[in-house]
This record gives sequence, structure tokens and C-alpha cells, in this order.
Amino acid sequence: MDHTDLYINGAWHATDDRFDVINPATEKVLASVASADIADADAALDAAEAAMADWAARSPRDRSEVLRRAWELMTAKLDHFAHLITLENGKAGVDARGEAAYAAEFFRWFAEEAVRADGMITHAPSSGARIVVQHKPAGLAVLVTPWNYPAAMGTRKIAPALAAGCGLIIKPASETPLTMLALMPVLEEAGVPPGLVNVLPSRRTGALVDHMLHDPRVRVVSFTGSTGVGRKLLKSAADQVLKPAMELGGNAPVLVFEDADMETAIEGTMLAKMRNLGEACTAANRIYVHETVAGEFTRRLRERMSALKLGDGTDPEVDVGPLVNADTRDKVAAFVADAVAKGARVECGGTVPEGTGYFYPPTVLSNVPETADCVHDEIFGPVAAIQTFIDQNDAITRANATEYGLVAYVFSGDFKRGMQVCERLDYGMVGLNRGLVSDPAAPFGGTKQSGLGREGGHEGMLEFMETQYISASW
Repeated sequence: MDHTDLYINGAWHATDDRFDVINPATEKVLASVASADIADADAALDAAEAAMADWAARSPRDRSEVLRRAWELMTAKLDHFAHLITLENGKAGVDARGEAAYAAEFFRWFAEEAVRADGMITHAPSSGARIVVQHKPAGLAVLVTPWNYPAAMGTRKIAPALAAGCGLIIKPASETPLTMLALMPVLEEAGVPPGLVNVLPSRRTGALVDHMLHDPRVRVVSFTGSTGVGRKLLKSAADQVLKPAMELGGNAPVLVFEDADMETAIEGTMLAKMRNLGEACTAANRIYVHETVAGEFTRRLRERMSALKLGDGTDPEVDVGPLVNADTRDKVAAFVADAVAKGARVECGGTVPEGTGYFYPPTVLSNVPETADCVHDEIFGPVAAIQTFIDQNDAITRANATEYGLVAYVFSGDFKRGMQVCERLDYGMVGLNRGLVSDPAAPFGGTKQSGLGREGGHEGMLEFMETQYISASW
């Protein structure tokens, strides 16, 4: 691997304390990576503070051109990043390249948004004073990313922070730090000043992040991960009254109505379920199918899932790679065993294969009872759990019956009906006859326990900015 050390102030820093990154397909060590401590965090904060002073003062167009160049450079190396994602995360080659392209696109989108931090000037109706509103860089940002999208979860935070004029420290997941470290030479070549972006892999995530969140120079914390960890970070953020951007857990329902186009519903469900092996907060978790079409839907989904080839993602013929680690695989297996014990039927898959690697086969479960654990928690794996319904209101009630509210999916051939159902779903995002909602140009985020704030869209940059109002008369 090219880079396995800490990246602070535009330079690579080795440490005596290191940890191994494992290839989930082979269970072999990919690399030994430096583990940051508190002193490293302080050095990164010092560097980001110094670099931000000049960066924030640059014109929006200057910042925009650097981000645009980052998109061009990353796009030219998509195959390299895809290969690295496959090695440390496990996802199949096509899926990994899709992530790399999606990750690069955040640089292009926020290159365009960097020049659109629009304010306003208006006349106060009562006093006659002028109301001047502008958006300013909020300050240093601490970014904490998960393992399931080693490239995209980083660029989705880095790009808007840079567009807004902020300096930052990113702490990538310990399972998959190599992709983010490999991005740093691209940012250097694009013109990002030394010190503005710092990368701190670490096995001491909790202590490291908590320390940074209590530094008065930090003003924003952006986290993607579980709701449980998000709650802890929000408590730490409260001590400094930081701006929190939290993209947390999900329990996505899929509603397939009797008037849905079956091919569209199957394609959309496959995408919503199997993108990234189901290791995504947006992954379809509960699949509710109208009783009159459940038989056909289950049969066609079983055929599609059974046809997927399981194996090492570096093989171009493989559709489904391994899960990221043994704990994730074992949790998925436990969900299936629990559902079967409570009455679910295995339509395909459902057994951990023998041999090396953290593999679990694409699995379809039918007749899944409401009491099954997988109905109430994220499966985070390639398991499609099917339930049936008759009444539309009942389906909506069941879909909303969760503490999470990230994304839902609706399939109906009646657009009016589909829109009415979407509006009644308590979710921050809904895919209508689509199995994919993620887009750099759209505000990504949820309701309830699925988080605070939005990433992507125009809103994504404003998470890293403060609104200032000036009252004046002239």
C-alpha cells in the first residue's frame, strides 16, 4: 500500500503504535496502519487552524476551482480507488467502481455549490433598517466516517467543508482507512493547501474524537454511523454547543403495491437491498408486498438473488463479495436463524459457506413474522426479509413503526397514489419506483433517530457555515 501513516499538515507521519487492516475475502493482512493519539490530534487541529485562515479568505471561485480539479483527478483514477475499496471493504468490482464514481462526484457538485452561498438584503418592515444576511465558514470540522463506503462517506463531508471554507480533520473507520489515505495525494495535486485536510486513522476512536470535540476551535462535527454512537457524540458535542451533522441508522421499508410494475419493483428492490451487499443504512430492510402479488414477487426475487455469484470481489465475474468482518457476518447469520426459528421460510441462501473469508450468500426469507429481530434492527447484509399486507393504511403504519426514519421505498403503478403514500411516510427520503435515492445534488438525511442535518444538495454546504445577520441603515 502506498500510504499507511497519519496525514498531518500535508506530510506523512509514522507512529510506533499501528494496527492491521484485513482483507475480508482472504482474512489476510493488507497493511499495518499508523494509529493516532491525542498529541497527533492536537497537531492536526493546529495545522487545520493555520491553513483555514487563508482558505476561508479565498474567493468562492478559487475554492471552486480546487474542488473541480479534485473531481477531475479522482475521476482519472477511478479504477485505482475501486480496487482499493474492494481490497479493504470486500465489495465486488462493479459496486466498488460505482462507489468511486459517486465519491468523486461530490467534488464536482460542491465545486458548483461553492459559488452559491447566497445571502440576501432586504428592508425591515417595522424599523426601516436594512437586513443583510450572509453565510460564513463555521470553523474547524471533525469528520468521522464508517467502513461501508470508504471513499464516498469521506468525500461527502470533505467536499462541502472545503466549499464552505473550513479546515478539517477526518477520522476514517479502522476497518477501511486506506482509501481515505490514498485520496490525500489527489487533494494535494488539486491544490488543497497543506494542513487544511488531515487524516487520523486510530484504534482509539472514542478518546480521540472526544478530545477534538472539546477543543474550542472545533465548531462542526459530522458523523456517519450507528445511532448508538451518534448519541454519544451528540452528548460530547453539547459541551461545546457544536453544529452536529448526524447521518445515523436506518430500517428502510419497501412497499410493493398490487398495481406496481413487477419488473420495476424487482429491479428496485435488488438495488435497494444488494447495493453494497446490504451493508448500508439505506438498504432495504423490511419488504412489505401486497398479498395478491407476493407469490410472483418472491419467486422473481429468489431467481435474481440465486443467480448472483459469491466470491472475492477482485474477480470481475463476482457479483457479491464478503461482508466486512466476522462480527458482521455472524450478526447476519443470527438474524436469519432467529427469523427461521420464528416461522420464516428460507427461499434461497441462508447458510454460511465453508472456507476462508467473511462470506454470506444472497438470501431471501418469506413469511417473516413481525416478531423477528431483523424486522426491528438493521440486517446490514444480503438478506431480503419479505412480509405481506392487504390494507394500504396497515402497510404505512407498519412501515412507520420504527424509531428510524432515514429512507423508504414505494412501488406503485399509480403515480398519484404513490405520492400520497410517500407523503405519509415518516422518512427523510423516499424512493418512488426507484431503488436508489443517494445523489450528490440531493439533501441526504433522515428523521427521528436517523439523524440531524443533511449531506449533499445545497443544504450540505450550509452544515459547515454559520448564518450572520447585520442590521444597518443607509
